[in-house]
Amino acid sequence: MRGREDEWTDLMKAANAGDNAAYHRLLKAVTPVLRAAARRGLARAGQPVDQSEDIVQDILFAVHLKRHTWDANAPFAPWLFAIARNKLIDALRRRGRRVFVNIDDFAETLPGEPAEESLPASEVAAHLNTLPQRQRDVLQSIAVDSASIKETAAKLSMTEGAVRVALHRGLSGLAGRLREE
Repeated sequence: MRGREDEWTDLMKAANAGDNAAYHRLLKAVTPVLRAAARRGLARAGQPVDQSEDIVQDILFAVHLKRHTWDANAPFAPWLFAIARNKLIDALRRRGRRVFVNIDDFAETLPGEPAEESLPASEVAAHLNTLPQRQRDVLQSIAVDSASIKETAAKLSMTEGAVRVALHRGLSGLAGRLREE
């Protein structure tokens, strides 16, 4: 590795001195290393590696544009890898923090969660009846009828904020009663 880094440093010195052949050899030598690093970085982040070529091109373009900033008295590899790291981070930020895992690949191997015991409908209705009317109406609309907050607000002539408050208070009240039992 040390020999390769020294070779890259020498090639970059020659390239900055105007040797186009040395610059071409340098880019040809670093590209496979950058490609492997980009693929490894994407995989480590849980991202598909199909974007590695775009990242490599971004790195090479940045090297070309910024090569005059490289200190000829310093080794070339750390400078190159700092650019590579930053370009990988930029690409990951552009993609967001989404991790793509196809659940079908694991459906047969993942154990299913045991179903929690639920209360009979009559008990649920009895608990709902202990709540104030407004909270009961909101819980009925959202939890039982599957209406959205916006739909519930329109149906009950309430603001969406008031629906959220009533929902929270109703759920808290129910949870408190259920914990007491």
